[in-house]
Amino acid sequence: MSLKEKITNILFGSKPEAEPIDEAGTEREAAAAETAAEPAMGGIIDPARLELPPEHPLLRLYDLRRRKSGFLPAPRLSLDEDGVLPQEMVQRELGRLRSSMTSVCSARLKQIKDSEKQNRSGKKKPEQEQEPDAPLTLDALPYFFLSADKLYAWVIVFPPVGTGQELNRELLLRTMLSQDISYGVDERLVDRLSHDEERYFHLFLIARGKPAFDGENGNIVDYFPRVIDRVLEVDEYGQVDYTNLNLIRNVKLGQEICRLIQPTEGDPGRTVLDQEIPAKSGKSVPLPKGRNTEISEDGLTLVASMAGHVEFTGRSFQVKPVLDIAGNVDFATGDINFLGDINIEGDVLSGFTIRAMGNIHVGGVVEAGSTVEAGGDLVVVRGILGDGTTVVRSHRSVFSKYIENATIYARENLQTDCIINGSIYCDGEVLVRSGRGCIMGGRIWAAKMVNVQTVGSQSEVRTSIALGGLPCTNFEREIILKELKELEMELEKLECQLDSPTKSSILAKTRMKLSVAELKLKQLEEDLANIKLTMKETESGRLECSIAYPGTEISFGDEVLRLRQEARQCVVKMVCGEIVVM
Repeated sequence: MSLKEKITNILFGSKPEAEPIDEAGTEREAAAAETAAEPAMGGIIDPARLELPPEHPLLRLYDLRRRKSGFLPAPRLSLDEDGVLPQEMVQRELGRLRSSMTSVCSARLKQIKDSEKQNRSGKKKPEQEQEPDAPLTLDALPYFFLSADKLYAWVIVFPPVGTGQELNRELLLRTMLSQDISYGVDERLVDRLSHDEERYFHLFLIARGKPAFDGENGNIVDYFPRVIDRVLEVDEYGQVDYTNLNLIRNVKLGQEICRLIQPTEGDPGRTVLDQEIPAKSGKSVPLPKGRNTEISEDGLTLVASMAGHVEFTGRSFQVKPVLDIAGNVDFATGDINFLGDINIEGDVLSGFTIRAMGNIHVGGVVEAGSTVEAGGDLVVVRGILGDGTTVVRSHRSVFSKYIENATIYARENLQTDCIINGSIYCDGEVLVRSGRGCIMGGRIWAAKMVNVQTVGSQSEVRTSIALGGLPCTNFEREIILKELKELEMELEKLECQLDSPTKSSILAKTRMKLSVAELKLKQLEEDLANIKLTMKETESGRLECSIAYPGTEISFGDEVLRLRQEARQCVVKMVCGEIVVM
């Protein structure tokens, strides 16, 4: 290399030497580029199309055919040209198609090379005895690709080699039958492929099977709600209509409660190999039959066997008897103890007791000195007016217009417009936001939350709000302790009386009641101790209020906070062992 060339190389860099041109490789790259660019030129990307690398055996076969024919459309391997097949299935099959194409094309290439090698090899004879080489002959090869579930069959035809036979209808059908493909065959495509210009190196969907469809399971159509939303909404004027709770769902004798939709039979399918694909039939569901209900003769309907209140108990519908009282609970009715629901249109007068296993709806007022106990929800439309001896218990929720001078026990939630000098025990939330929305005097004990507009009064009346803990359980303990005290006092009076058969009988009964009460108290205290071990009594519960006046006392367990000044828009909760007003 001359000095001038060395200096030029140092300044401008050396140029790489030209590499020899591989015509076959260039053709393969051109075919691959043409195949990849085809969807981009049309502006649509085909997600069902199989892209091949330039060195793939299929493109090498394509090169051999194109060098012989001069022009040949680029290969196109699309599982779903029409875009009608399930995309999940297409994406799953693309990997299998790639593997199959690699295998069959490699075998085809090997067959061609072996034939060429066989023709060129062999023992050489003298020139006068040598015969011309036998021409290479391979017929056109239809290759069928089946989906994993045998519901779809595609065909790709590889062209003949040498003097081999071109594709025709007989060759295609013969190959198809040899692979048992006989169901759902596209006859029009079979006829067209024998003379189609693009019949080689293109993938065609040639047969479709029939998918199986499982039957639908049986279903239940309910005519009564299974879950009753026991929440009263406040209107734009801040008022609540306590008559619209509709806890009692009345049903007539023979009225339909729910209907059964029977399951359907499955529709079996068929593969392209004419094999049956079994289908599952839908499962039947039983009618949720409970107490006081019966199934109709056709077995499709659940009807009420008596008039009453429909309730879903978690597994079945049942009809509870409903006691309707058109007027007041007074001397005309006496005390009421009923196994079902009670609907009272009037008031519960002073001194009377009502107990029900279900819901109790009172359209009027619960007066002073009365006792009401509901196994379900309790609704008092006009309010509870007590005198300190009125006790109202509900094993679900209590809804009342107002509460005054009464003891309320609610296992779930309590909602009212106003509480004055009440003793409230609630294992859920106490909501006093509608109407006046005030709590004045008394003691409110809620396990979860007290949400109120106003707590206390400007006159600083003492109002106690206790949060967290086990309010209802402690209420039951207080009741038992009161009962024990009364029984002990009664026992002392009996022991001071003169001996008589009557005294002995009453004394034995009193002692028995006392023993039962002591056992109840012992069991209750054990339960309380166990529950307190598993819960943080002082860390739960919160108070949300718009105004809290001085005189309000807020407690979390043993921690007590007494407000000395007015607080507005505040939230009170326990944080790290201290009561915080936020």
